[in-house]
Amino acid sequence: MRLLVVEDDPKIASFIRRGLTQEHYAVDTASDGEEGASMARDPVYDLVILDMMLPRLSGMQVLRAIRENRKNLPVLVLTANSSLDNTVAALDAGADDYLKKPFQFSELTARVRALLRRGDRGVATYQVADLTLDAAHRTVTRRGQNIDLSAKEFALLEYLLQNAGKTVTRTSIVEHVWDMHFDTFTNVVDVYVNYLRNKIDKQFSPALIHTVRGVGYVLTD
Repeated sequence: MRLLVVEDDPKIASFIRRGLTQEHYAVDTASDGEEGASMARDPVYDLVILDMMLPRLSGMQVLRAIRENRKNLPVLVLTANSSLDNTVAALDAGADDYLKKPFQFSELTARVRALLRRGDRGVATYQVADLTLDAAHRTVTRRGQNIDLSAKEFALLEYLLQNAGKTVTRTSIVEHVWDMHFDTFTNVVDVYVNYLRNKIDKQFSPALIHTVRGVGYVLTD
């Protein structure tokens, strides 16, 4: 799943991004309210973590903009001011939950998992043939056997499963999973697809990940 962190403090943003990436989430960041509101319009995001004190647009303005475009997108508010009035205002404006700064990272991830379980996509599990990915619990099995994946392998497999039966280009994979623009000289996608094949296809039949020559990959049975 892909999360958007809107936070103007680079240290906090980096801390959250690094931790969530280790939890197998794909994470993008925005450093001001205007950028955050613009990025949150993209339907690729499953959840937004939103600081209330932001430059250019306030967190409250961003929250209202999100609700105008995506009424059911889960939003977790981060605030240094947890007064009752501010909390009520954020919840009334459409926040799904809030967390006071400073916070324990374990509490942040617990709240993220809870919100994703009731998120607008309503899909916590993806399955093709005997391969199953449980996005809420971050587990992958094939033929009932647990498969251990790295954070990037998990994100790549989830993206392929979200687009099961459709050809996804190397460009879209790089931009979605690695948060960077495609470099025609990099083979990172092919390397990680090979890692995945060794774990989910090598000892099982039929093979599920197929190469579409000159384009990208498709996951199908």
